[in-house]
Amino acid sequence: MIRLTFFWVLLLVVMTSAAQSRQEANLLQQVEAFRLALISGKRADLAPLVSDRLSYGHSNGRIEDKEAFLRQLETGTSDFVTVSFNEQVVRINGPVALVRHELRADIKDGGVPASIRLHVLLVWQREGKTWKLLARQSTRL
Repeated sequence: MIRLTFFWVLLLVVMTSAAQSRQEANLLQQVEAFRLALISGKRADLAPLVSDRLSYGHSNGRIEDKEAFLRQLETGTSDFVTVSFNEQVVRINGPVALVRHELRADIKDGGVPASIRLHVLLVWQREGKTWKLLARQSTRL
């Protein structure tokens, strides 16, 4: 009886771990798609990745909703030339996930080239079977 109970507990742990791994893999695919979409700046690439309720906080304190965020990138007002996400940490809690990383980027905001380094917190929420970016906040390093 003890062996049977141990078997079922072990099976449950393995199945839960596999499900968590699939969720994390799906989330990380969305995070990478988001990174690439920042570089492309195309609405068609960005819009499917972000929630309609997006709250996008910049390191200077400015906060944008979904439409303002898309418009800034689409028009080139904010232009990411290169972007890397380093030292990424993922925490999934049910339908919500926190992704922290260090962002390094070459940008052209308003046509002015610059390099930035930020600590970023991304809050993702599962909508159906898809992860969508719900909130983002950054601080300068």
